[in-house]
Amino acid sequence: MSEATDTTRPQHTGRFPLLTPAELSAEQRVVYDAIAGPPRGNGTFTVVYDDGALAGPFNAMLLAPALGNAVQVLGAVLRFEGALDGRLRELVICAISADLDSAYEWYAHSRVAATVGIVEDELEHLRKGGIPPTLSPAERAALDLTRLLLRGATVDDDTHARVLSHVGHAGVAELSLLVGYYRMLAGLLAVGDIPAPGPGP
Repeated sequence: MSEATDTTRPQHTGRFPLLTPAELSAEQRVVYDAIAGPPRGNGTFTVVYDDGALAGPFNAMLLAPALGNAVQVLGAVLRFEGALDGRLRELVICAISADLDSAYEWYAHSRVAATVGIVEDELEHLRKGGIPPTLSPAERAALDLTRLLLRGATVDDDTHARVLSHVGHAGVAELSLLVGYYRMLAGLLAVGDIPAPGPGP
């Protein structure tokens, strides 16, 4: 049974035309099937509305299917095949969502966060732009790096060294790509004025 609950298409769906499966070209259908099926599908948050249209940034990926497929593959690898600890990953994504005021990202990943041990008080700190006092040194270092990247600031040697000491070079690369990916999605969501399903975050 799906854990996603807000699967009815909202009245306001944003600026991009919302496509149903019957409207898709063969190239779009490949991207659609990759997004709508496992492991993403409708799990902790809504990816597919009841009428088959994709929610959030995923519908927009269908409009430029070659790029959309590359983007969705990267997202699936970061979320389901990455080496970063799931709790650290979701703390970073929620921090990005809050910082960029991305309603769908917050809707989706605050729900995923609860499945990897992030508690409501920690989410509230992130929502307000703060750093939860309960973080491990690795999580704190990752959020410090995330905040620098979101500001477009130069990454200082101390911050880099702290992150490196916890996750190694591969982890630093993955974390940087994670921030870039969710920043990109937040931009797509903002341009499309794409809402979160249901009553919002």
